[in-house]
Amino acid sequence: MESPHARLTGMTAFTVVALSQFLSILGTDMTVVALTIWAWRETGAATALALLGFFVMAPTVLFSPLAGALVDRWNRKLVMMLADIATGVATAAILALYLADLLEMWHLFVGGAFVGVFQSFHFPAYSAAATLMVPKDQYSRASAMISLAQAAGAVFAPIGAGALIGVIGVGGILAIDLVTLALALGALLLVHVPQPEVSAAGLESRGSLWREAGYGFRYILARPSLLGLQLLFTVGNLLSDLSGTLAAPLVLARTGDNALALGTVQSTGAVGGIVGGLVLSAWGGPRRKIHGVLAGWAGCFLLGLVFFGLGRTVPTWAAAMFLSAAFGTLISASNQAIWQRKVPPDVQGRVFSVRALIAQVAGPLGMLIAGPLADHVLEPGMRPGGALVPVFGGLVGTGPGAGMALVFIFAGVLGLAGVIVAYSVRAVRDVEDIVPDYDAAQEPAPGTSIEESASDGAAQPLAGPVPRGHAGRAGRTR
Repeated sequence: MESPHARLTGMTAFTVVALSQFLSILGTDMTVVALTIWAWRETGAATALALLGFFVMAPTVLFSPLAGALVDRWNRKLVMMLADIATGVATAAILALYLADLLEMWHLFVGGAFVGVFQSFHFPAYSAAATLMVPKDQYSRASAMISLAQAAGAVFAPIGAGALIGVIGVGGILAIDLVTLALALGALLLVHVPQPEVSAAGLESRGSLWREAGYGFRYILARPSLLGLQLLFTVGNLLSDLSGTLAAPLVLARTGDNALALGTVQSTGAVGGIVGGLVLSAWGGPRRKIHGVLAGWAGCFLLGLVFFGLGRTVPTWAAAMFLSAAFGTLISASNQAIWQRKVPPDVQGRVFSVRALIAQVAGPLGMLIAGPLADHVLEPGMRPGGALVPVFGGLVGTGPGAGMALVFIFAGVLGLAGVIVAYSVRAVRDVEDIVPDYDAAQEPAPGTSIEESASDGAAQPLAGPVPRGHAGRAGRTR
């Protein structure tokens, strides 16, 4: 057991970790920007960029349940450190290949998959650690600080990468990433991360590793309100990844491969994340967090995706990215606060991992579809004289990037319809009343359900039998 003596604790410790994560995220995001530009110049295809995201995301999703079970068994600070070390190993390997002039696209795919496996451990460990490091009434602010760190990295990374890539090259940017990773590891050594007390749910979930890995599924399935809430994220992330994967190639295609234009759009857009994080850090979010989740998704789809697809200039794209990032912060912080209040800390690794799996399982599919859909269907169809021009030409214009713009508009409209459906479902809309907080709930008896009997949020027996025995560094919406 880690001793808290001579180490920072509480909100001070969490603030140190959040600041170090900002530096680490900044280095990683600069690397992503540099490698995106390198890959686009090497291939000129949206499919290649989509595959980069896929090979990171797919292992993260697939390994989540097993990672969650191990996080609950192991020291959470150690798990976070191991995930950062693995990222550093992959970055160092890519740097060595680049300096030797041997780097190829498949190297990035392999490196991304390796990082993805270890990042499946980072999110549940970080989330579960935050639950114990800060007071319950500070959950929303802590989540906002995480989102703020991610957004700040996204603001400065494109500017930094754009300014430095011509001076120190891709290799120099990769070296900076390694330095920031070392700083993040050093910060973790300075803080105390508590381990949770064992709850009734934790005792019931104990068993073999595979049994514990499946506990997160049983926990969420026994609480249809939490499942319904997270299914909204399945749809949202599918549509966001389907369109968002094409953001960089769309801007590059419509600006003649202008890296400065891409950096301006990404950096200006990410200011929205900073603004959202600052506002939420001071405000704490809406009293009913579900309104933050649903209103945030509606804003992302309508003012983010649709607006981005309709845009044809850098200011318009930047404004859309700004709004999308600001609403994304509201979504992540509100959703995280709900789950931290409903799930006992000692099983959050398992439950949060499955929560991430449900939220992200369709994301890799969106990434796989995005590239071929753009390269082989929509982009050819929106060229001058193309088959789709008579229908959509007046909406998005013609030529390079027009087909990708349609993806944003379609995704935004479908997503907005999904939010309207979610608002109409009581199990989702009233999740905070239906599922009691973990420190007020009684475990349901076999054959009963919290959601059948907790009509007003009181601690009463959930729906379905009791299971026996879950805004990472990437900052995705979960």
